Amino acid sequence: MTMMTAANGPAVARTAPLLQVDDLKVHFPAGRKGAFGPHRVVHAVDGVSFTVPRGGTFGIVGESGSGKSTTALAVMRLAPVSAGHIRLGDQPLSELSGAGLRAARRDVQMIFQDPFSSLNPRRRAAEAIREPLDRLGIGTTSERAARVASLIDAVGLPQSAGGLFPHQFSGGQRQRICIARALASSPSLVVCDEAVSALDVAIQAQILNLLRRLQDELGLTYVFISHDLGVVQHICSEVAVMYLGRIVERAPTTSLFTRPRHPYTWSLMSAAAPAGPLRDELKRRFLVVGEPPSPIDPPPGCRFAGRCPFADDRCRTETPLERAMSPGHYVACHHAEKIDGPAI
Repeated sequence: MTMMTAANGPAVARTAPLLQVDDLKVHFPAGRKGAFGPHRVVHAVDGVSFTVPRGGTFGIVGESGSGKSTTALAVMRLAPVSAGHIRLGDQPLSELSGAGLRAARRDVQMIFQDPFSSLNPRRRAAEAIREPLDRLGIGTTSERAARVASLIDAVGLPQSAGGLFPHQFSGGQRQRICIARALASSPSLVVCDEAVSALDVAIQAQILNLLRRLQDELGLTYVFISHDLGVVQHICSEVAVMYLGRIVERAPTTSLFTRPRHPYTWSLMSAAAPAGPLRDELKRRFLVVGEPPSPIDPPPGCRFAGRCPFADDRCRTETPLERAMSPGHYVACHHAEKIDGPAI
């Protein structure tokens, strides 16, 4: 058994993956083009594969419309799986339905972006935290009450918070309630979909530190969806970069942030870099213009070719396959060997 070092965190044992996603596709109907045209589909997620080891934090980044949140919803079985397989431990999650899927939901829970809209304004905090226990039939009445009390302590809220309504909390406190609710059923996997993007920067740091502490204490595994590269760099052990429904680069966090190999990843870095010579150099070499193509009718070849400063005829006709550039670092780009940038 080998060891993998998480970004800014302890070493994580790499054993059989807890989550395995193979060639996942999520397509949505988009109606006809014209009265007699063919039925069209939105290729929201179009052949995504990755694994997440137990105790790891797998980040997915990309601009709006890249498919990262749809991937998270599909893992949760909250979006329809058009093709591919999702396995959680020894459970074929993508093949479950009815009572089997309901039972599996104990092991995978989600923290949503907006802590206010994801809480019922008419239910007190303790009721919100207890809801998964009630719905999944976990424990007796007294055991559920004790579980709720322990979770309120675990997320750093006073016991009096259980009797308050969502509007009586700050945004950070509401997100702590959502975290407590997600942990109520003792899941092994927690999907965080932009879990800190609605919070102030100082509160973001507090919530990220809370998530890291809970991960260490409870042995949690995270899939962390974000558009904020700084947040991903802080909490994730491995990162995938998505563009128009596909993963274009996937690597351990340190490798991705010190030597990205896909021009789209470089463009994200340049957008996030502070003003100065480094940002100027990144924008000069990796300037991205235009808008992403339509997910209803994606172009042949590399989907980034229309915006890529390095694209050639091969990029516009031949789909690049994911290949290893270094141990654990994979990229889907025909020109990855030639692409390098200034030292970060």
